[in-house]
Amino acid sequence: MENEFIEALKPTPIIDSDDPHVIAFTHRSAKGAVDDKARAVRLYYAVRDGIRYDPYTVDLTIAGMRASTTLSAGRAWCVPKAVLLAACCRVLGIPARLGYADVRNHLATERLKRLMNTDVFYWHGYTDIFIDGRWVKATPAFNIELCHRFQLKPLEFDGSADSLFHPFDMTGQLHMEYIRYHGTFADAPLDRIKASFEKYYGLLLAEEPVDFEREIVAEQSRQGSGQ
Repeated sequence: MENEFIEALKPTPIIDSDDPHVIAFTHRSAKGAVDDKARAVRLYYAVRDGIRYDPYTVDLTIAGMRASTTLSAGRAWCVPKAVLLAACCRVLGIPARLGYADVRNHLATERLKRLMNTDVFYWHGYTDIFIDGRWVKATPAFNIELCHRFQLKPLEFDGSADSLFHPFDMTGQLHMEYIRYHGTFADAPLDRIKASFEKYYGLLLAEEPVDFEREIVAEQSRQGSGQ
């Protein structure tokens, strides 16, 4: 158990909690919080809303997955956003690790569905944070603006209850189902993630990236005009 906490506090090549920009972002975001729970909550919202969710930013290299890279880019998909949250927690001495699951996501653009050729998002990432004597799950993937566009209730985090995706959107339509858990890791299992993505998402990895939010707006505009 002691080794588990040691591993959940150390910087790694991907969870680069020793990067000066990550450190500065962490202290700025958690300023004024009085305990680890309050600090973790502030960090969650800083990552959730400060970094735009964009599934077209997949870069399955160590450099592409780093917390500092995500912070610099200001946008990322779920796994690097979870990495950044874990790094921020480790900066403040809060043990944090990465959790993964395969999920069935019913909300995506038509182009993204075509490129993925499935509604299953493999290796969806979240952050597992040790708060008040237990591990709590936090999922900082969808920023609030994106939730509003998709008519999703933004996923909240209070530092006590697990924060995973709601099964339904604000209209009552099925949103997301967890279909398989991969467990938790002290660092991103990059080789395993990469193998799954290359197996299932060849078209997506080969495609030129576009701005995800602009794609959503354009698609919703076409639907609204009946095209």
